[in-house]
Amino acid sequence: MAEQAVISRITTGMRVVDTVGVEIGTVDLVQRGDPNAVTVQASTADPGGSLDELIESVAVEEPDVPADLAARLLRTGYLKVSTELARTGAVYVLADQIATVTDDEVRLSVPVGDLPPEE
Repeated sequence: MAEQAVISRITTGMRVVDTVGVEIGTVDLVQRGDPNAVTVQASTADPGGSLDELIESVAVEEPDVPADLAARLLRTGYLKVSTELARTGAVYVLADQIATVTDDEVRLSVPVGDLPPEE
């Protein structure tokens, strides 16, 4: 419950800093946890023949990580952080990796190297 209270104070655009003070980037997405989330459903869309159907079939659902990690992120809650420090341009932060939240900053309890990148 404490993680949910902390994550509810975070908004998009806030700065994110890791445990040693490295500025990672900014919050792009805030997702509260759902303790009942146990699986991630893969897209079953058939690309069909239209451009709209093709675009819909390749649309990425969040979080864009391996299924076991996605299930954990969905259960605990997470942040998606836009960053230039990851090849893919974004990393994910589990709710339990958040140390403190101020008016404009999220400080993490882990170094940036411990954060899973978006796939």
